[in-house]
Amino acid sequence: MGIRQKVKVRGGAAVAVAAVLSLTLAGCGGGDEKPKEPQKPASSQPQGSGAQKPTPTGGGSSEPLEVIATSAGPAGIVLTLNSAVRDQGGFLTVSGQIKNGGSDAFVRVTAWKGDEKGASATSVAGATLTDKAGKKRYYVLRDTEGRCLCTIGITKISAGETIPFFAQFPAPPAGTTEVDFNLPTFATATIKVSG
Repeated sequence: MGIRQKVKVRGGAAVAVAAVLSLTLAGCGGGDEKPKEPQKPASSQPQGSGAQKPTPTGGGSSEPLEVIATSAGPAGIVLTLNSAVRDQGGFLTVSGQIKNGGSDAFVRVTAWKGDEKGASATSVAGATLTDKAGKKRYYVLRDTEGRCLCTIGITKISAGETIPFFAQFPAPPAGTTEVDFNLPTFATATIKVSG
């Protein structure tokens, strides 16, 4: 094969590669479709990887989150619950925010981890749900390595700071539409279950 033929073959291959790349990039374009809502976490991050954040409801819009309950805690700390949603697979994910309305940093977060052996000291693993009608209490789920399916990495909450959180539980029966949410140091809050 002569030099001229080799150049033509290489040039043709380059054109083919460029065409494939441009089609691939066009397929990744934005379009007019609305972005899909991110899925809720199915398992927790390894410990020490920072606080996990719940998926905001509302698809990333700037609208304020719905408040389904609030509960006062010590030293000006306020727990706001935004959703309690049944997920596929028999789970119930509760998400919300913890705000420090006090004037000092709040560092007594270890009370939120609960009494379970191996619970992360920087988590909300001590949260529980109580189905009063069914007379059953639900604890935060754990992954195969024993880590909670909840927010971890909370070491302190500075004055005025708000930290999002989530906790995932086994879902109560389909007929249960209301449960009590409890996180140690906060008053119990009754919340509606959706989904």
